[in-house]
Amino acid sequence: MKIKFILLTLVLLVSFLGSTQTDSPEQRTTVVIHTPTPSLKNSLSFYKKLEYKVISEANPTLITDGKNLLEINADRKARAGLKMYRKSWTEEVEKLKPLTTVYEVENGYLLNDLNGCWIYLINDEFKLDYPLADSATAVTGNFMGLSLESANMARSLEIWTILGFSTIMGSAESGFIIIQNAEGFSLSMMKPLLCPHLFFNPSMTFFNGKNNLNIIKKIRKLGIPITEEITVFNKEGIVDNIIIRDPGGYGFFIFSD
Repeated sequence: MKIKFILLTLVLLVSFLGSTQTDSPEQRTTVVIHTPTPSLKNSLSFYKKLEYKVISEANPTLITDGKNLLEINADRKARAGLKMYRKSWTEEVEKLKPLTTVYEVENGYLLNDLNGCWIYLINDEFKLDYPLADSATAVTGNFMGLSLESANMARSLEIWTILGFSTIMGSAESGFIIIQNAEGFSLSMMKPLLCPHLFFNPSMTFFNGKNNLNIIKKIRKLGIPITEEITVFNKEGIVDNIIIRDPGGYGFFIFSD
């Protein structure tokens, strides 16, 4: 079963659910994509070329594609994953401890989802009051969530469920699943040997339909290095999907659908 076909059938469903789910104010979670970098200057240059807007230059360095928040972290101990802000994660952490090692960090906790995606749980409400749009304005296009390749989907699903995500399509047994939290942030997990392209855990996924060819053309013009040109889904051998990576190694799946 081709993963692209599965994902195509879910685009409208994920978008619809993401626009309709709500959460109570005291339990609201803010998700920030967290990317490390060996050079803050190079990472900012990379994202600025892709027309991400800089919200805060430092402490923390925050950028946005218009729809989502990203933090660039130059700390050499930083790792690719997500930062999740909530008033308190105490109850969830107690449930997580039997499933994965939980480390205490400043103002929160750090754990791994067993796929290689690091999760920072911050015991605080996200302070920045920055309005986000319903659609992305950066070159990368329509963000559809994170993609993860999992060796133990059932166990990883337990972790993400405790963190407030629920299944909207698929199952661990089937080898492909999409989960989403109340604020509409989604992740897709799939078993190994399913995707016929390079896979980096975690990777941001973008679906741009027919416009993806124009986006690829613009990325080339901007001089952004392309990690992989993908032709396997195109009968004519056209490069209609690409993978790029930021200076910290975070993957970008820039796909037609």
